[in-house]
Amino acid sequence: MGLIVFLGDSITDADRKNSPNQLGYGYVNIFSQNLNQQEGNWQIINRGIDGQITQQVAHSLHEQCISLHPDYVSILVGINDIGLIVSAETSEQEKLYMLEDSIRAYHEMLFDLSRESTAKVITLEPFIFPKDGLYEDWVSWQKKMSKNIRKLARNYGAYFIPLQDPLNRKIQELGYDTITTDGIHLTPAGQNILAEVVRDAFSI
Repeated sequence: MGLIVFLGDSITDADRKNSPNQLGYGYVNIFSQNLNQQEGNWQIINRGIDGQITQQVAHSLHEQCISLHPDYVSILVGINDIGLIVSAETSEQEKLYMLEDSIRAYHEMLFDLSRESTAKVITLEPFIFPKDGLYEDWVSWQKKMSKNIRKLARNYGAYFIPLQDPLNRKIQELGYDTITTDGIHLTPAGQNILAEVVRDAFSI
């Protein structure tokens, strides 16, 4: 019935190259199983790459996505950008410039997708889960990144799917260790929850 391409970093990648179906062991694979049980005939391609930042996804967008002529594109990227910004030994102003570079790359992705494809685009909010002081200094940058992605999605007619608050609520309900392994990556239960959110977002 169509082709869906998933772009992103390690959360999307989920060790896809070592998985039997090349979809990984995370939300993309769960999404694919659930979708094809209900709808059938969808082709799902996972193009997530461990460690990627937004500029890298944007640089390979045509080869990895647009050239495939997808019907839907899902993008989950940005948390590695935030990690680089926070860890940079530079001024606050220089860090803001780094954020601007990431947002500019995200802008380029949405521009190229709108110009060179007819795909419906779903942008997923990057997320972080502080605990005991760890990653607390990432939160303000996550909020800035999220705000900018939301604005870009609106400008390009793409969908923006909030993830931070829904996953925070699940952490409050089920416990931190039930949802995340390290404050960034998700447990199997967390991946299942993410797959449900993505499935609802696609409204297929």
